[in-house]
Amino acid sequence: MYRSVPVPAATDFVITNARIVPVADASGNRAEAIESGTLTVRDGRITEVAPGSVDTSSLPADTEVIDAGGRWVLPGFIEAHGHLGVHEDGEGWSGDDTNEMTDPNGAGLRALDSIDPTDLGFKDALRGGVTSALIKPGSGNPIGGRTAFLKTWGRIVDEMLVTQDLSVKSALGENPKRVYGEKKVTPSTRMGTVKIIRDAFVEARNYQAKRAQAEADGTPFDRDLVKETLADVLDGKLAWDQHCHRADDIATAIRLSEEFGYRLVINHGTEGHKIADFIAAKGIDVILGPLMTSRSKVELRDRTLATAASLAEAGVRIALTTDHPVIPINFLIHEASLAVKEGLDPTVAIEALTINPAAIFGLDDRLGSLAVGRDADIVIWSGDPLDLNSRAETVFVSGRRVFDCDAASGTAHIADPLGPTLISEP
Repeated sequence: MYRSVPVPAATDFVITNARIVPVADASGNRAEAIESGTLTVRDGRITEVAPGSVDTSSLPADTEVIDAGGRWVLPGFIEAHGHLGVHEDGEGWSGDDTNEMTDPNGAGLRALDSIDPTDLGFKDALRGGVTSALIKPGSGNPIGGRTAFLKTWGRIVDEMLVTQDLSVKSALGENPKRVYGEKKVTPSTRMGTVKIIRDAFVEARNYQAKRAQAEADGTPFDRDLVKETLADVLDGKLAWDQHCHRADDIATAIRLSEEFGYRLVINHGTEGHKIADFIAAKGIDVILGPLMTSRSKVELRDRTLATAASLAEAGVRIALTTDHPVIPINFLIHEASLAVKEGLDPTVAIEALTINPAAIFGLDDRLGSLAVGRDADIVIWSGDPLDLNSRAETVFVSGRRVFDCDAASGTAHIADPLGPTLISEP
């Protein structure tokens, strides 16, 4: 018979002789790089970040000392919009659970219930220094469902889960009108898509009123999973992750958010450069990308690598995305590098992979920087990660050393989250 082995606990360690890029301090302010410093981790959290070396004789006996040899140390990257585990790499239809395209209103759906942690994409994430991801239902429905934020290493999604109380995915533009238009049902136009969303929020408001009255009267009330989720959006408990590419769809997304008063996050924003000042004036965050795709549909025809710089210069807070598996998730850093080539400030490019996505979803007290108290999601790079020749050499997730790569040979080792499986005779 087979006997599984528990996943090992996080270890305490110190990284010395490192070029540390904290990205942000404990208050969320931009932090300068430390040319030669030390980072200490205990119980899966960062406990100290300081210039200089450490007296190893003063450390507890079980503390591992890692000499970085001048390598770069950064927080793990965050994929702010991906489909890891719900659209499994190389699995075809059997591993694609991204869209439940049988009902245009999927607010009662949860990405968490479709995520397979054995998806090869999770291994690719570690190769690219990506230690967490906001996983979303796809864009076939006007309302796609609840998202889930996971660490990218683990054996069971419930153990990998940071929270599923962040956002709901929604879509405007070509995808929903194509999916349902081909079925000859609503929505088959942009206005039909918006009507589905508006109707859903009106029903959710009515539901809120009836629920409140029932609570006041002390009478029974039938819960509705779809309306409960949308009520949480209206109450500000969940953000609205709005898939939209064209500038007019972005404007529609903003119009809808102002009508119903929910917090909007633009996803993709392909033509955001055309109305960057408008987006900035509204204070809307943009998860931009993927930047490396072909112009595979009409609404992508004005895609440009320069959009990131245009948005950032206008004052829009941006995060970058591969939309994995549209672009392999380990190419997330290359999205940033190419955006820098087209004018994006390098510091902002790194922030768009770390502190920005964390702050957009209120997770910056745990993720996105190397500040004291943050999760020990840490990556040791062979050099500047924006340099094409640099590699993620060592990756820690929640204080566990889960990935090592020899930069010279390119040989990598990824820890098995299930642990070695022991065989014992009955």
